[in-house]
Parts: sequence; structure tokens; C-alpha cells
Amino acid sequence: MEAVIPTDRRPGQPESPNKPGKSDEAWVSNAALLWENRRFLVRAGAIAFVLSGITACILPKQYESTTRIMPPEQTGGSAAMLAALAGKAPSAGGLASLASGLLGGHGNDALFISLLRSGTITGHLIDRFQLQHVYHNRYVEDTAKKLARKTAITEDAKSGVITIVVEDTDRGRARDLAAAYVDELNILVARVNTSAARREREFIEKRLQSVGQDLQQAQVEMSDFSTKNAAIDLKEQTRAMVDAGAKLQGELVASRSELDSLQQVYGNENVRVHAAEARIGTLRHELERESDGNGLPPGEPSSDDALPYPALRQLPALAVPWANLYRRVRIQETVYEMLSAQYETARVEEARSIPTVSVVDPAGWPERKSSPHRLIITLVSTALALMIASMVLLAQRSWLAIHETDARRILAADMAATLKRQATRLRGGSR
Repeated sequence: MEAVIPTDRRPGQPESPNKPGKSDEAWVSNAALLWENRRFLVRAGAIAFVLSGITACILPKQYESTTRIMPPEQTGGSAAMLAALAGKAPSAGGLASLASGLLGGHGNDALFISLLRSGTITGHLIDRFQLQHVYHNRYVEDTAKKLARKTAITEDAKSGVITIVVEDTDRGRARDLAAAYVDELNILVARVNTSAARREREFIEKRLQSVGQDLQQAQVEMSDFSTKNAAIDLKEQTRAMVDAGAKLQGELVASRSELDSLQQVYGNENVRVHAAEARIGTLRHELERESDGNGLPPGEPSSDDALPYPALRQLPALAVPWANLYRRVRIQETVYEMLSAQYETARVEEARSIPTVSVVDPAGWPERKSSPHRLIITLVSTALALMIASMVLLAQRSWLAIHETDARRILAADMAATLKRQATRLRGGSR
């Protein structure tokens, strides 16, 4: 029987606060139980301390590299394209709804964060750093999930700065991965850029290729025509041939006058008269060659003594096709020069229109490890082990306090016996 403590408290009067209650008695009883089993708790804590310390020392060191970027302002068309691309990524969800917000003039930080987490960039990083082999994963999907767990991408709502933190067991790889995120983002944004400058550059580029082929063909045709007819520059050739013909004509007139004077002085049988006649014949022959070109039509093969250029009488027949070819070449050259200048201008404008991510803080070399925190792991593990040991002691006392005829103990004994028989039967069957 419990001891009855006399009291002078009147009916209805509150109980004195100094009197111990049931909760205090339970606390004292639990404390006494733990104190009686203090050696067991000390052993459990020591074992947990040693094991957790060994485990913490075995864990590999992790290093973090951080980079901060400032997303550029994006035009409406590019924002829509980027949102559509991010919506196709397997790891992105609900990105298509971002397009309307971006086109309405809101910030595009969320879009760039989605692009950084997209399957396109993740796949390129896995291939670039061979992460499937580094992480010892069989499937690319598992490697992508592990990379996502090791990468933290956050946004500052006030400044709009995006922070990328990459964790890895290798210092250099952690830094290179953080920098590669920025590089891959720039490449992806440039690839899906659909600005007016890019469309203009692509149109001019195609037109420049077409005009270049036409110019090359026109130059080849004019070269073949000039080679076949010995027509280099008909204007200059005509002027030169007229001057040469006038000179020959003047020499021929002078030689005839000289011949007449020699015949009157020396007669027809004189040597000087014969020399003057031979010279006149040569000048007449040269003049005929200049004028007639040995009587060959344009384009026909000439003999060995033919002139290396077309005759004067052939020039009018060659002038029209040569002028057409020359005009075609000049037109194509002019168009090609204009398109070349426009192409360079379009390339500059495209480079200006492509949004480039501004790096606020480049990825640096991690000097200290970020994890594991060995002391914290050891202390927390030891504390958990002490808590579990204490709960086992309290549960054991509660179980022993239950009477043997209680239904709970009977059920537990029945289950234990059944499990023991099953285990014995399994051991006998395995033998």
C-alpha cells in the first residue's frame, strides 16, 4: 500500500506545488533506471563514437566551387524560343508557362535557371567530363540525377544574380564544372537565338554563296572566251590596233614616196630601189594582217604566222559577246562586294543581339573542403546511439512490467515461437 501523507488541506483548496506528481515520479524512475545501467550506456556511446569517427574519416572530402552570373535582357522572340526549348527538357516542368511572363516584360532569371537544369546542358556536361565513369553509374539518367544533387542553382530575387554551386571530390573538376555551366549556357542561348539580325545574316549568307557561284561561272566563261579569241580588253586592243595600223599606213606612204624618189634618181635596177620595194611589201603584208587577220573568221584556229590577237576586222564580231560577258562579270563582282560588306555588318549586329551571360564571380579554386563535417557526424551519431540505448532500456523495463497472462505477452510469445520454428525448418531444408 502506498503511504498516506496527512494534510491540512481543506476541500476545494488547490494542492501544494511542492508535492511530487506522477510525472515527477516517472522521471525519477527513468533516471534511476538509466543510472543503474550507466555502464551499458557508456559502452554503447563509446562504440558509437569510435564507429562514427571511423566512418567519418573514411568518407571522401567534398569541395564546392561557386560562380555568380547576371542573366542578360532577352527579346521576346528569343525568350519564347528558349522557353520552348526548356519545356522539351526531361528535367524541366511547366516551363512553357514562363514564356508569357517573359514576353510581358518580367525578368527571365527563372528561364535561365531552367535552362541550366535542362537535359541539354546536363547531357553535354556528362559527355564533356565523363561523369558517368566518374560517378560509377550505368545509366545516363542516374548520372544526371546525381549531378543535379551535387549542383545548387539559386536566384537572388532582389538583384537577379544567379548563383551556381558545384560539389565534387576533385577540386579542379568542381571548378571546371561550375565554369562549364556558364559556357554551355552561352552556347545554348547563341544556338537558339532567333533575332532579326540572325535571320538577316542567314539570308545574306545564302545569297552571298549563290552570287559567288554565279561570279565564278561568269569568270570561267569570260576566261574561255578570251582564251579562244585572244580578246583580253577589246577597247584597249581596238585603240592599240588602230594606232598600229595608222603607224603602218604612215610608214607605207613614206616608203612609197622614198621609192619614187629612188626610182627617179637610180632607176629600177638599183639595189636601194629593190630594198625599198621589199620594205613596202613587208609593210603592206603587215597592214593586211592587222586588218584581215589572215582572212580567218573569229574563233577559228589560226596558222603559225597568225597574229596573237584578233584582227581589226574581227573586233566588231567579238565586241558584242565580249561586252555581255564583261558586263555580267562586273555586275556579279559589284553584287558580291556589296553583299560581302552587308554580311560583315550583319555578323556584327548578330553578335550584338546575342544575349551573353555576364559573369559576376568566376568559378574559383576551392581551398577548403565543404564536407563531411567529421566532428558533427561523430557527435550526432554518438548522441543518437545513446538515445536508442536509453529507449531500449525503457522499452525493456516496460515489457517486463507486463504480466505473463497479458494478451500482449501471449501474442508476442506465440509469434516468437512460430518464427523460431520457421527458422529451424529453413535451416534443416538448406542442409
